[in-house]
Amino acid sequence: MFKPDKLAKKKVSASTQHYLDILEIKEDTVVMRDGTLRAVILVSSINFALKSEDEQNAIISAYVSFLNNIDHTLQIVIQSRELDIKNYLSSLKQKEREQTNELLKVQTTEYIQYIGELISMGKIMSKRFYVVIPYNPLSDKHKGFFSSMIEVFRPVSLVKMKEKVFARRRVKLTSRVNNIISGLSSMGISSTPLDTQSLIELFYNTYNPVTSNNQKLADIHNLRTS
Repeated sequence: MFKPDKLAKKKVSASTQHYLDILEIKEDTVVMRDGTLRAVILVSSINFALKSEDEQNAIISAYVSFLNNIDHTLQIVIQSRELDIKNYLSSLKQKEREQTNELLKVQTTEYIQYIGELISMGKIMSKRFYVVIPYNPLSDKHKGFFSSMIEVFRPVSLVKMKEKVFARRRVKLTSRVNNIISGLSSMGISSTPLDTQSLIELFYNTYNPVTSNNQKLADIHNLRTS
């Protein structure tokens, strides 16, 4: 006999990871289900409006040259999040308790109150800038409808990449990353690749915006599998 509650349980048991395009994250690299790789670099920002006209022209010229030297696609992501300053306030309160100078203690107390009032007036947002760099060994080949469908329904165990293939593709991806970092540097923009821990935290915070505020992700080096 058909029971709806059993069907509901089966639906709940399905892992969210099953619906993501990400197969795994390892060695500072995102491995996609189709065998392609992604690297993500965190990029600094510059205040273009405060630059002189000559500086602005130089930045524009460097940006044009940067784009012309790229022979692959890339993605620029701007992530805006509410700034979490709980740890900062906690450190200030700790300094307030440890302060022996009465005048400095009063000033620290007033500063904490000022920060609290500032937060109560509205959310303080922070922006982070990322550049996603892909590597697709089959970028020049077009997949047919049936081959694409097979990849969608193929079990994860069948698409896990062999270590030698992964290492070879990662070398080529790293070369692209270094070229992008060099090009950004020519515009006065500093950047750094995200490591495995940072990549996991990025996707964890992105897909779990509410949970990530209350439950921080553990260091992957402290995780153990049974």
